[in-house]
Amino acid sequence: MRSQNRSRRLSRGPIGLAAACAALFITTIVVAQTVPQLSGPAEKMGSVPAKPMPKWIVDDVRKMRAYPDQPPVIPHSIEGYQLSVNTNRCLSCHKREFTESSGAPMISVTHYMTREGQMLADVSPRRYFCTACHVPQADVNPLVENTFRDMSEMGVEHIGEQEH
Repeated sequence: MRSQNRSRRLSRGPIGLAAACAALFITTIVVAQTVPQLSGPAEKMGSVPAKPMPKWIVDDVRKMRAYPDQPPVIPHSIEGYQLSVNTNRCLSCHKREFTESSGAPMISVTHYMTREGQMLADVSPRRYFCTACHVPQADVNPLVENTFRDMSEMGVEHIGEQEH
C-alpha cells in the first residue's frame, strides 16, 4: 500500500520546492521586521565617567537592627576576605571557639543547627556563606526613602508598661 503522506507529495517537484522557498522567504522578512536591532545605536557610544566607589562604614560599632530577626550588618571592611567552599575568613573570628581571643561577637547558635533543629558540632553548611545574609554598609544615600516606623513610635505600649 502506498503512503498517504501528503506533505511529501507536495514537496516533490519544482512547484513544491518553489512554494517552500517562498514561504521561508516571507517568514524571514516578517520576523526581521519585528525583531529589534541588537547592535545598539548607530552613532558612536560616548564614554561616561564612573561614579566614585562609596566609602564603606568601618567604625566597628554594632548597629541597631531595624526589625526582629534581621541579620546584623557587618561593621568592618571585608575587602579581600576569602569566602569559598573551602575557606571562610569570617569564622576565624566569629566562630564559637575563637571569639574570646578575637573579641568578635559569636555567631548565633542557630548557625549550628540543621533545618530540623538538630544541633551540630560545627557551622551548618546552609549558614556557611555569611554574605548571603550579612552585608557591609556603605556611606550612601538610600535609593528609596525608608518610611518604616517602629511600634514604639506608633504609641503601642510594651506588655507590663500599661497602668492599671
